[in-house]
Amino acid sequence: MSVLEIKNLHVNVETDQGVREILRGVDLTINEGEIHAIMGPNGSGKSTLAYTIAGHPKYTVVQGEILLDGENVLEMTVDARARAGLFLAMQYPVEIPGVTVTNFLRTAKTAIDGEAPSIRGWVKDVRESMSNLRMDPVFAERNVNEGFSGGEKKRNEILQLELLKPRFAVLDETDSGLDVDALKIVSEGVNRAKANTGLGIMLITHYTRILRYIHPDFVHVFVAGRIAEQGGPELAERLEEEGYDRYQVAETAVAE
Repeated sequence: MSVLEIKNLHVNVETDQGVREILRGVDLTINEGEIHAIMGPNGSGKSTLAYTIAGHPKYTVVQGEILLDGENVLEMTVDARARAGLFLAMQYPVEIPGVTVTNFLRTAKTAIDGEAPSIRGWVKDVRESMSNLRMDPVFAERNVNEGFSGGEKKRNEILQLELLKPRFAVLDETDSGLDVDALKIVSEGVNRAKANTGLGIMLITHYTRILRYIHPDFVHVFVAGRIAEQGGPELAERLEEEGYDRYQVAETAVAE
């Protein structure tokens, strides 16, 4: 069984005011087939964790480990992490002018698998996934995310998730900017990918609404760069009622 382990992770970032410590000792283990919801207020370090796993150069790991089936992820290049089975659905997907969705997907699949997929089977898979995500077929020939709405960009991220079949997916606020219908469609895509491949999921979100469609096995509350509390789905329900104030008050008290 595959496992993604994060051990005592400390991460710094360079800001206009100098070096700032964002993550301050994060421990988290995600097993194959598990869904872990990461919740917390703005600025708590959730996205920093996501981009550190993916290998964004802006973030500097000063202590700790990230292991994928015992292999040191931190020693891998960004593309090696993707080939190893890590996937990041970005909060703000970028546009790639001059590269069509079709070419992007097939190039990525070829890089990950080490060989190009057969044309006939690949076209069938792409069409089926796009249909499931209610994406107009014309998007296949459009440049990646160029002129896409927020919801269309998020559907395109989940299209990649379904077709590239990673072992672990980090979904960074995939629900942001989605209306109810788009949220349901995107959630269905995530659930479908998990059912088909058994991938492990780290789902980062501020709100519980996406958890009505993607049901977590574990919920972790992020505050000031560390996990303040963890539990099952009932913890998300409590957060819906109480918010994060009590955690932030406790963190302020510790700092003082």
